[in-house]
Amino acid sequence: MNIKDLEKLQDEGADKVSSRERRTFLKAGLAVTGLFLGGTVLSLTGVKNARGAIGGMQAEAVGFPYSPHYSMVIRQNRCIDCERCKAACAKTNDVPSYGYRTTVLEIKRVINPKDSERIFMPVLCNQCNRPPCVRVCPTKATYKDKKTGIIMMHYEKCIGCKTCMEACPYNARYFNEERRAIDKCNFCYDTRLTKGKKDTACVAICPAKVRIFGDLSDPGSRVYKLIHIPDKVVWVLRPETGTLPNVFYMND
Repeated sequence: MNIKDLEKLQDEGADKVSSRERRTFLKAGLAVTGLFLGGTVLSLTGVKNARGAIGGMQAEAVGFPYSPHYSMVIRQNRCIDCERCKAACAKTNDVPSYGYRTTVLEIKRVINPKDSERIFMPVLCNQCNRPPCVRVCPTKATYKDKKTGIIMMHYEKCIGCKTCMEACPYNARYFNEERRAIDKCNFCYDTRLTKGKKDTACVAICPAKVRIFGDLSDPGSRVYKLIHIPDKVVWVLRPETGTLPNVFYMND
C-alpha cells in the first residue's frame, strides 16, 4: 500500500482513537487525522497549522515525558529488504541465530488481477509510552527507563514466564536460551548510545536511509523535523492497543 492508497483511507475509523490518546499525541505536536487498514495503523500529522486543537499552544512549548525522548522514524517505502539492519543488530547486540531484535515483514499488495507489488516493513520494539509488557511482568524484569523512555530488561530478574511476549502487540520479544531471559531491542542503549554513538546499529548500516533515530524532544533533530512536516502523513502501528508507540512510519 503506497501513500496515495493510505490517503484514500485517511478518515476511516477516526472515532476509534480515545480522547485521552488524542491529547497525548497533541502534547507531542501531533494531530490525529485518521485510521488506516481496519484500525491497525494510525495517521498523524504535525499540528503546526492546528494550534486551536491544543488551546493555542505551540508544539515546541509543550514538554516531553523524557529527556532525551528517543524515537525512530521509518521511511517504509525506501526499504529494499537487504536485511543489513538485522545482521548489524545481531552482531552488535549478540543476538543468537534463532532470535531477533528487529526484522522486516513482507506485504504483498495486489494492484490488479495480473499485477502485484511487494512492500517491506521494518519492525522492532516500539518503546511504548504505555507498555503492556511492563505492566504484566511479575518480577519487574522489564521496565521503562525514567530518563530516556526506552523499554529495558533486568535479565537477572527475568524468570522466563514469557508473559511479556504474550502482552506485546508488536511481537518484538524472544526468549534468549543462553541468558535464560527475554531479550528485545533497546535502541542499542548499552552497546552504542552509552559509548558515544549517535545512531543505533540498524540506522548506521542501512544503505537506503530507511530509519532515522533521534531525540523527539529536540526541535533541531531529524526525527522531530520529519514528524512535524506540515500536512505530512505519519502513522504508528496498532494504535487501537493504546500503547502510544515511539516508532513512527511515513513515506517520502
